[in-house]
Amino acid sequence: MATYKPVVVQACPKLGERITQDTLYWRGYKTPVQIKEFGAINKIDFSPVSPYNYAVTASSRIHIYGRYSQEPVKTFSRFKDAAYCATYRDDGNLLVAGSEEGSIRLFDVSGKAPLRQFDGHSKAVHVVGFLSDKYRIFSGGDDYSSRVWDIPRATEIVSYNEHTDYVRCGCASKVNADVFITGSYDHTVKLYDARTKTSVMTVEHGQPVESVLLFPSGGLLVSAGGRYVRVWDVLKGGQLLVSLKNHHKTVTCLCLNSSGQRLMSGSLDRHVKIYSTTSYRVVHSFNYATSILSLALSPEDETLVVGMTNGVLNIKHRKPEERNEDSQKKRRPAYRTHIKGKTYMPKQEDFCVSKPVKRVLRKYDRLLKSFQSSKALDAVLEPPIRLHTPEVTVAVMQELHRRGTLKSALAGRDEKQINLLLTFVARRVIEPRFTPVLVTVADMITDIYQPVVGQSAIVDRQFLRLKEAIGKEIDYQEELLEVLGMMDTLFATFTKKRDTCLDENKSNGLTDTIETNKNN
Repeated sequence: MATYKPVVVQACPKLGERITQDTLYWRGYKTPVQIKEFGAINKIDFSPVSPYNYAVTASSRIHIYGRYSQEPVKTFSRFKDAAYCATYRDDGNLLVAGSEEGSIRLFDVSGKAPLRQFDGHSKAVHVVGFLSDKYRIFSGGDDYSSRVWDIPRATEIVSYNEHTDYVRCGCASKVNADVFITGSYDHTVKLYDARTKTSVMTVEHGQPVESVLLFPSGGLLVSAGGRYVRVWDVLKGGQLLVSLKNHHKTVTCLCLNSSGQRLMSGSLDRHVKIYSTTSYRVVHSFNYATSILSLALSPEDETLVVGMTNGVLNIKHRKPEERNEDSQKKRRPAYRTHIKGKTYMPKQEDFCVSKPVKRVLRKYDRLLKSFQSSKALDAVLEPPIRLHTPEVTVAVMQELHRRGTLKSALAGRDEKQINLLLTFVARRVIEPRFTPVLVTVADMITDIYQPVVGQSAIVDRQFLRLKEAIGKEIDYQEELLEVLGMMDTLFATFTKKRDTCLDENKSNGLTDTIETNKNN
């Protein structure tokens, strides 16, 4: 008895993913480490100095993590209610945070108790940060106000009440020590100068503003709110440069890499999008399990930390650089030993002993081997195969047709199975690689189940869908034939013109030669 040969599945070329330098770079981050916090993570901030620890604000606590630690190296928990927006100073020695009760606390990273407490806001303070001179703090709260505080004297310097809704985000300029920016749920972003009593510039974002960001040069401002990320030119008075709409839900956080060439945005749609700051196109994307509230990238781009609504902290580290040449040289002998003899060609006097290879057959192959045609067809109509590898389903149908048992495998089915078959055929019959086989299958199904047409509304609906799909495909083919006819006419015209031009050039050359001979 001959050995059974498995069904040959036709391999079709697939459109590969476009691999760019950005794709390779961002794929260089290792499998993430996940840490569970006590509540939703509203802020992540990296220390600007080595060893680049990062502060995580969640619930009523601020945890400081080392770059590779999975347990907090320090905790600040002197809050009665929720804490917000813990931010490092540029020297990494001080940490400031807002709170639900409206007070602002200043901590020494090496201590536990707050060094200063600033009271003045009547409602929760969601935005705090240091101005670039290191001796002043700006803040924004749910009382619609923005304030500047003096650290040594623990007093308020100036207060602004220009927003008409909650102030939920802000940032300070690294170029000018007096400039800071706040974003509010009143759809506006305001730029303040601490030396003046009113805002210097206002831009209308159009949605409640969730995050703002200034480029290191101070010339470009990025605002995020709703599904939009917008870039503004500060030097031109707040002129809108570009509006990006690549997220499906609200954008909650923004981040720049160390060089300022890549902009990152996190959203409630569970995605982090990475844009090029030259073309503002998405160059890469990360997908996460739940909605994203906060995002931070370490100063040397080695660690990416994402905070989510369910309190999970997701940390990705860059993979280490490839081993040097010395380590590669050490591996070469082992590799040569491993493949030794694989390319050896046996001589005439050699006696070859072949090791029998056990072939594992798939379920549909085992059923075909035992001549169970109907069950083999059922096996390839299961969702994992039917939806993800339809070429396997079509290959088995083709094999059954070659054996002459396809009609018997299609017959004797109930309403649910007929519906499944017709759905598959109607969906895939228009694909050129499947059309020859599925047209035959559709003819057989029509012949077998024509007597029961009208008895089931579900089956009748699928037959109509099949008819509609085939009708549309025929219309497309007719249009394509018309286009091909037009193109053939054009090509034929171009060919005739070219031949005519060549004949004229030849005849002109012959006439010139005759005239020259006559003159001589």
